[in-house]
Amino acid sequence: MKILVWQWGRRGAGPLCAVAFARELGRAGAATDLCLSAQSELVATGAAPAGTWTEPTYDGVASLLARLAGAPFAIPRLARRIAAMAPDVALCAMPAALDLVMAAALRRAGVPFAVTIHDADPHPGETWLVQMRLQRALARRADAVVALSSHVAVRLAQQGLLDQRLVIRTPLPPLTERAAPPPFAHGGLPRLLCFGRLMPYKGLDLLAGAMRAVPEGVAALRIVGNGPESRELATLRALPGTVVEKRWVPEEEVAELLAWADAVVLPYREASQSGVAAAALAMGRFVIATRVGGIPEQLAGQPLARAVEPDAASIAAAIATFVAERPAAAPAVGYDAETLLSGLRSIARASGSAAPRAPARR
Repeated sequence: MKILVWQWGRRGAGPLCAVAFARELGRAGAATDLCLSAQSELVATGAAPAGTWTEPTYDGVASLLARLAGAPFAIPRLARRIAAMAPDVALCAMPAALDLVMAAALRRAGVPFAVTIHDADPHPGETWLVQMRLQRALARRADAVVALSSHVAVRLAQQGLLDQRLVIRTPLPPLTERAAPPPFAHGGLPRLLCFGRLMPYKGLDLLAGAMRAVPEGVAALRIVGNGPESRELATLRALPGTVVEKRWVPEEEVAELLAWADAVVLPYREASQSGVAAAALAMGRFVIATRVGGIPEQLAGQPLARAVEPDAASIAAAIATFVAERPAAAPAVGYDAETLLSGLRSIARASGSAAPRAPARR
């Protein structure tokens, strides 16, 4: 079974997701090829895996429009390259702006594909209308949809995007697995990390309320991520022992941030799932997260995770318990790629793509 995993985003979690999916499918026994945008951070910093196919995409609006205008010429070229690689199936790790071009090339090469849907709707405060339309158009062309939680799968069904196509339910694999010292090895105050996009739905107001209830001097809190300035961030900055770093975090720094922490606090008001939680658990970090969206499903059975109600008092109580008990680290439950691999096999068999294919038309 040979799988082409692609993701044409430039920065953020997308390229990391593609690397993670390719890694886990490889561990499960599949042969994998990886395709990333030549403009992605992973490629620019030299962190992409060896042998990655780097496809030029865009670095701004003008180059994006130029790529779209050149799609009729790009599709045959891409189809020839795909046919030469001879994958049985392809997987889009996270939708991006030019994926309909890749979808057309895959169809021309006779390769079925699945698309991974992380969020079925924009989060509160986000205006991703064009992106969501492109995602839905891609899903309608796919042979299967990978839903990272039942929460997402239900919304996709309500939107009429599932139709008769296969739905593969699998959690998000860890985006980083770098080895790190165990929690509390630093010998200082317990370290709490809130990391990610600093948007209203991330529950910064709940975190501020929780930290006001935690006694001063018992823990250090670090809030790191990019987003708009807000009253909640101002409140958090004023709290003793709290540091706010409002900035873009390069992909190569994610593992370093998680290694700094003893526990990651995710006080979300709304979520489909959390890539931060998956990475934190894989690195042996404790996770305190609110019971919203697909989070309970993602954290079920994880000995390092605690799911709490989405209110300040519940978050504060969980932090206080963690600080008082300083629990011993336990191995995280590993990612099982067999469900994903089985689903991809089924669409390959259904399309007959495992059989020899004629070369792509020129």
